[in-house]
Amino acid sequence: MKAKLDAFEQDIEDHAEEFRPVSDKKREIIESLLDDVRKTKNINIRISEYDLEKLRERSASEGLPYQTLISSIIHKYVSNQLINEKDIMKSIQLLHSNQS
Repeated sequence: MKAKLDAFEQDIEDHAEEFRPVSDKKREIIESLLDDVRKTKNINIRISEYDLEKLRERSASEGLPYQTLISSIIHKYVSNQLINEKDIMKSIQLLHSNQS
């Protein structure tokens, strides 16, 4: 069975012939950065039973382990990628009001 690619993966696949190898020095830098990103630490946190249950429900609906979901949420928060739905709705309302 062939895996279904998302748009980003398909773009890589479509442009694979444009691949150009990098120098050994640049490869070392890239691999060093990747090693830093891949390092993990175990932590213990206290979380309410309600929140944990909701996280488990959400992770099940998204098809991934709840600890992976928690890690993803933390990563998105620290890298300013976590999106606040209320802020988005306010922005949309402002855009609509400015177009009127």
